[in-house]
Amino acid sequence: QVQLEESGGGLVQAGGSLRLSCAASGHPQSLNQINKMGWYRQAPGKRLEMVATITRNGVSQYNDAVKGRFTISASNSENTSYLQMRSLKPDDTAVYFCHAQTTSDFWGQGTQVTVSS
Repeated sequence: QVQLEESGGGLVQAGGSLRLSCAASGHPQSLNQINKMGWYRQAPGKRLEMVATITRNGVSQYNDAVKGRFTISASNSENTSYLQMRSLKPDDTAVYFCHAQTTSDFWGQGTQVTVSS
């Protein structure tokens, strides 16, 4: 089992920045099986969507809506992923969820990001 804890959400004005962190914990054997971590978001009335993912080897993918503004990174030794968000827009307002993948999927509780216009 893997537990995920997000932090770093909050309220920011449009054009501002936030950095989300996701710390994974659990049995070392489980943590060593994490092959991908990522961030997803769900805005009110909308479906859950992928924001960014990164593999253990450092290969990242981004939602087109955030390319050039968001950067995902991860520390394998610390079992932590980060999402640096810049030039935030009101459309980025959502609950952001951390995700980790082994042979199973694990999710954090979510952290609210609100961007005011």
